[in-house]
Amino acid sequence: MTTDIVLSIVMLAALALLAGAFVLWRRTGEVRNPALMVLLALIAVVNVLIWTVPTSDGTSPLEGLEQGGAG
Repeated sequence: MTTDIVLSIVMLAALALLAGAFVLWRRTGEVRNPALMVLLALIAVVNVLIWTVPTSDGTSPLEGLEQGGAG
């Protein structure tokens, strides 16, 4: 349950980073800082995908973590 909350917060942070990068780019015309914000958002999304996408055997690392914590 707490892992779901953490993954949700990470996705919300990624969306906030994307929105903030867009606003910063439009206001200042700067490229480097918004690009780094987009890169950080992509890294956060990839981390969430690593934890949630099932592997070839049909289980995700998140499921293994939850099963290990329950036992």
